[in-house]
Amino acid sequence: MKFFFDNNLSLHLAHAIRELCQVEEHVREVIHLRDKFAPNAKDHDWISALAVEGEWVVISQDGLRKNDLEREALRKSGLIVFVLQRQWSEHRHWDKAHNLVRWWPSVMEQSRKIKGGAAFRIPWRHAGGGRFEQVRL
Repeated sequence: MKFFFDNNLSLHLAHAIRELCQVEEHVREVIHLRDKFAPNAKDHDWISALAVEGEWVVISQDGLRKNDLEREALRKSGLIVFVLQRQWSEHRHWDKAHNLVRWWPSVMEQSRKIKGGAAFRIPWRHAGGGRFEQVRL
């Protein structure tokens, strides 16, 4: 599995998760958008590039509030997408880091179960054993 953090999340957070995943044999790569693309890369461009490569799981905070072109690119991409619930944006860096580390085993497990594209929302609260809400693209 390969995980890709969108530009609306911290580069440092992505790299911290990458380091923590060194012990996960099924995680091949964890990168931030700026590790692979220009910081101003258009969403539909990186979505298309990741779709061609395959096996990417996208982590984003923008709530999938994208224009029609970007939503269509996501629908056709076959990518697995996890979107942080809006409440995440109300919290400080360290609180986000703490909570994402708590959620990360569930994100990895859900990603392993999915074949083909799907989108899920990650709630702020880690109640009920880490359950996601499926999101329609």
